[in-house]
Amino acid sequence: MSVSTAAADQSLCTPLPVLGRDVTVPLVTGGEVTYAALDYAASAPALQRVWDDVAAYAPYYGSVHRGAGYLSQLSTDLFENARRTVAEFLGCRAGDQVVFTRSTTDSLNLLARAIPAGCQVFVFETEHHASLLPWQHADVTYLDAPRTPGRAVQILERALADRDPHGPALVCVTGASNVTGELWPVRELAAAAHAHGARIVLDAAQLAPHHPVSVADLDVDWIAFSGHKLYAPFGSGVLAGRADWLRAAEPYLAGGGASRRVTRREDGGVAVEWHETAARHEAGSPNVIGAYAIAAACKALTEAGWDTLVAREQHLIAKVRAGLAEVPEVRVLSLFGDDAPRVGVLSFVVDGWNSSHFAAALSAEYGIGVRDGLFCAHPLVRTLLGSDPQTQGECGAPEAAPGEKSLNAIRVSFGAGTPDEHVDRFVNAVRELVRDGAKWQYRTEEGRCVPAV
Repeated sequence: MSVSTAAADQSLCTPLPVLGRDVTVPLVTGGEVTYAALDYAASAPALQRVWDDVAAYAPYYGSVHRGAGYLSQLSTDLFENARRTVAEFLGCRAGDQVVFTRSTTDSLNLLARAIPAGCQVFVFETEHHASLLPWQHADVTYLDAPRTPGRAVQILERALADRDPHGPALVCVTGASNVTGELWPVRELAAAAHAHGARIVLDAAQLAPHHPVSVADLDVDWIAFSGHKLYAPFGSGVLAGRADWLRAAEPYLAGGGASRRVTRREDGGVAVEWHETAARHEAGSPNVIGAYAIAAACKALTEAGWDTLVAREQHLIAKVRAGLAEVPEVRVLSLFGDDAPRVGVLSFVVDGWNSSHFAAALSAEYGIGVRDGLFCAHPLVRTLLGSDPQTQGECGAPEAAPGEKSLNAIRVSFGAGTPDEHVDRFVNAVRELVRDGAKWQYRTEEGRCVPAV
């Protein structure tokens, strides 16, 4: 093996340093083990570099935009530079706006408030609730779950062809499913939307941490994502894209920062002139640290190299899929089929197990953190599970209503900070639990499956 090849292999096997990588947790069977965080789709651990950057800035923290002091001016520069860094990370076009929000959910609710009157909205039932639910006050059409990427484009084209061609329209679609990890045909869906005079917003919450994302290359009108899935701390998000609908809309929140000029009217009221920049929808003192953390994460991922990050993640995906395929009792959920490209997110069910019980055993007996349930994508998971029976076992699913079958699944997700050992331990644990059963007794407590004491 050449020196260069050996270096490449070593790079492929090295995860990025993240917070919590050395945390140990107790096992019900005795002893402790290093925690295997395999719930990245919910929240990825913060990159150590991001945390260090934030810690270095913290002593210089100051309120932005309106302070004359040095720290305020420094924080303002940092905040606006973060906006430019995010715009570059997302491949924004000239004239696009980057609005800092609290999360993907917040971003899409902001856009839902900004759509023009009479706008028709088209969204697949397969979306995460963050992109499925904000449009309920609009003229919304929910599209059936497609079983192939090509079928997704066909369904959208048919729906758009039947719409009123004279009014505004918006399509909302995910980039990668938070349930199956499968990649959606974003570029093709954008082309279909634009061919029928509609705009498109991309929910990139699960895509941006795993793949490069570009507004211009994908030809989408907006992108929304969350910092806490992009290896930054909680509490910050982004909506980036076209400025016209955002400039024309009433501010998402009314208050200082969004207003440029406020005067009293002769009738006793107040007249407000709102900003036309991103500040229009960032009323109040902004989350400067959150914006800076997102920018730091964008820089860290870019400098790590997407080719290396994607290759390493595909290596981990192959490990998980091969390991689960060796256990006949495991069924991996898929919308587009086993060969569909995906990010490091997989959901599955196990014959003879309730998913809540299985996830609890992974945690309590192996120190592995996964997620169970319907993953804030209830229509999609129910479609994927269909009428398959879910054995009740010792613990029930928290989502099951009285008289309803227990439908839930297990989700394992990972990314740039996941070491091979965590994936190997997960695969071995699944094999052992299916073969030997749980070593401990479990019970339902406040809707959750927990070890019995």
